Amino acid sequence: MEVIYSGLRQTPEQIVAAAIQEDVDVVGLSILSGAHNVLFPEILKGLKERGGEDILVLAGGIIPEKDIPQLKALGIREIFLPGTSTQALVEFIRKEAGERVAEADPAGGRR
Repeated sequence: MEVIYSGLRQTPEQIVAAAIQEDVDVVGLSILSGAHNVLFPEILKGLKERGGEDILVLAGGIIPEKDIPQLKALGIREIFLPGTSTQALVEFIRKEAGERVAEADPAGGRR
């Protein structure tokens, strides 16, 4: 996996622009501020508007259990709460992103 770290405190627009520019397969978002119900939908909307609706979007951080169903309904594929092992996250990405990459290019190359 190649990881592109965009840094802290990026706006939804900056996150979307980086994802599109870098032609990513996965966007991982981590939030501790409690603004997930505002920021995550903006990012998903921006990705869709810029042709990135096929990008796998994952979230982590301090997200109340009651908010998870709504975020998943909006398009967040999975939410990893505090205490999730790094191995669990890596396995999820390998499985989900690997399937998407294979579907996009059965020969095994990038999209």
